[in-house]
Amino acid sequence: MAAETARYWQHAAVPGVDLLRASFVTHRYSRHAHETFTLGLIEAGLEEFEYGGSMLRAGPGAVALLNPEVVHTGQAAGPAGWTYRVLYPAVPVVTAIAAELGWPPGTPSFPQTVVYDQRSARLLLAAHVAAERGDRLASSSLLHTGLAGLLRSHARRPPEPPAAAVRRAPRAVAGTRDLLAVRLTDPPSLDDLARAARMSPFALLRAFRAETGLPPHAYLNQLRVRLARQLLDDGLAPAVVAAEAGFADQAHLTRHFKRVVGVPPGAYQRERGKRARRGA
Repeated sequence: MAAETARYWQHAAVPGVDLLRASFVTHRYSRHAHETFTLGLIEAGLEEFEYGGSMLRAGPGAVALLNPEVVHTGQAAGPAGWTYRVLYPAVPVVTAIAAELGWPPGTPSFPQTVVYDQRSARLLLAAHVAAERGDRLASSSLLHTGLAGLLRSHARRPPEPPAAAVRRAPRAVAGTRDLLAVRLTDPPSLDDLARAARMSPFALLRAFRAETGLPPHAYLNQLRVRLARQLLDDGLAPAVVAAEAGFADQAHLTRHFKRVVGVPPGAYQRERGKRARRGA
């Protein structure tokens, strides 16, 4: 069986862009969502992933275009696994390029998730390789050109300002999300959440999953992983991060972190040039 490898790091020249290069065989991503866009370039093998209620496959040459906050999974579709490179541009990075194109305010979206676009794949791959090589100018230029091309060819313009989407969110679900965000280390029970939302537990579960794509306990773990990333970037040791983010122990943190990010916390911290502070 081929060895699994993964590297996750920050773009040196474009703030707000993370990068992943990985070869996976048995690794499986659990259901999760990213705050950023996710642009995956399949170099070899076949990946399958659940996204938006459908099971999709992406093979060599494919570009997977995942919108922010959409729940998805990821695993090999065959015994050989898959090799890919991923760019995670933050929403402001993408909206800034959309504004340069003259698009209206708001966040663009990609209606088609898996595309076979040779030009876009070539530009994004070149940008990724240049970033790994340390060529700041080439990588930032190629990334800008590649993102602009993806938007022109495959994106849907924002139909309305993002505030409208916020207004559509059910108040009870929004309140539950806020409560979970401030109770990461001491989460309420489902009954407590239901009482706060003035709903039955079953009704809250159904509404919460419909709005976020996840049940409350899985959404809570996603928030914990996001906090863990921030704390690791601040230089805290993984053992301290586990406690601060509400995980039972470091092993618990590692298990959930790798299911979402693709690498363990220590490797994530090292590749981003962060060193855990002694005594932290």
